Amino acid sequence: MAEMQGLVERLERAVGRLELLSSVSHQPSGNFGEINGVNRGVAPSVEAFDKLMNSMVAEFLKKSKILAGDVETHAEMVHSAFQAQRAFLLMASQYQQPQENDVAALLKPISEKIQEIQTFRERNRGSTMFNHLSAVSESIPALGWIAVSPKPGPYVKEMNDAATFYTNRVLKDYKHSDLRHVDWVKSYLNIWSELQAYIKEHHTTGLTWSKTGPVASATATLSALSPGPGLPPPPPPPPPPGPPPLFENEGREEESSPSRSALFAQLNQGEAITKGLRHVTDAQKTYKNPSLRAQGGQSPPPTKRHTAGATPPQSRPPQKHAPVFELEGKKWRVEYQEDKNDLVISETELKQVAYIFKCNKSTLQIKGKINSITIDNCKKFGLVFDNAVGIVEVINSKDIQMQVMGKVPTISINKTEGCHIYLSEDALDCEIVSAKSSEMNILIPQDGDYREFPVPEQFKTAWDGSKLVTVPAEIMG
Repeated sequence: MAEMQGLVERLERAVGRLELLSSVSHQPSGNFGEINGVNRGVAPSVEAFDKLMNSMVAEFLKKSKILAGDVETHAEMVHSAFQAQRAFLLMASQYQQPQENDVAALLKPISEKIQEIQTFRERNRGSTMFNHLSAVSESIPALGWIAVSPKPGPYVKEMNDAATFYTNRVLKDYKHSDLRHVDWVKSYLNIWSELQAYIKEHHTTGLTWSKTGPVASATATLSALSPGPGLPPPPPPPPPPGPPPLFENEGREEESSPSRSALFAQLNQGEAITKGLRHVTDAQKTYKNPSLRAQGGQSPPPTKRHTAGATPPQSRPPQKHAPVFELEGKKWRVEYQEDKNDLVISETELKQVAYIFKCNKSTLQIKGKINSITIDNCKKFGLVFDNAVGIVEVINSKDIQMQVMGKVPTISINKTEGCHIYLSEDALDCEIVSAKSSEMNILIPQDGDYREFPVPEQFKTAWDGSKLVTVPAEIMG
């Protein structure tokens, strides 16, 4: 009889717990009740972020589905990244700020989403929507504002500005032919403008953590979101995405300065950042050793110990890509060409464009009339073309030589070291726009030969009483 009474009591407790779970599962989305003493109600900051997702992000998804293809796939990744950020903000509203060594683990999901978005762009360089993908890829690190203080808002604006280079290209290509792309650009840029306003209102000087509740940690957060032991698996609504990531640009192939994420990781070490410093003995201190002062304060470097059998780490060889030379739709793709001086595009149409990427020690000739030409990430590359009705761009390149046989309205040089442009008699009215570039020379035909004119790299700016006046600076010898 006692055993039967105990069994009934256990069944009653189980039923009570199941009823509690059932009531939690029927609560509105975002309200997770109370688990392990942590209130799962949605904070005002999270509600505001939900409004942003349900309006701006949802509109961007809608416009992307209209364009379909790679743009739609990329937009779904962006939506997933915002869901990961929403989960992080929900956690921050319920937990106190974590220890420094737990930050990386909590940030990892967002970091992985960002990396996925950027990798998708790199794997689809031949896409007809490459400018769309690039606009998203260049600005998506804005989600890293949660690791920025005291000015996360301006950081988002900076990332948004990085997208405008590519969104302007989209607008230029489609503003007179397909307004769906114009609407897509507006919907995407609106996301970041709205996010800046959100941050200004709720996280002005940095991410705001809860003042109550337990301290956030990878293990504690996961356990708080999971049901207690012994419960059968109920059918609750799907939990929000896991907490976000540290912004590690692992897969990026750019050879530029270290990423912001790496900088954040170093700063987050706190006092541990001094562990790598070498101890200076009294014998190496100038003020305690007069003989060192006579030597200019220099002490002999410490002797390096070589472990027997140790071999220096070997750097990975650069990944080899198959060369590409093909017409894809209306785009000529010339990519990864090495030591090729006989490349010729002989059949061109007015609507076609040429995209030249990562070619080294090669020369390309384009005959006929083409819409536009882009040279991206090339070294020691030569281009000869007849006519271009649009812009010819040189981006992130080095040692470029270009010869115009006919006409071209505009040549743009951006982030390039060394660019020599030979103009024809018909192209003397060409406009040359340059930014962040050096060693640029324009060669003008005169008396059967070419005369070289350097493009200014230094400028002098002065206030004339009503406005700033900028003129090229003349180097005085």
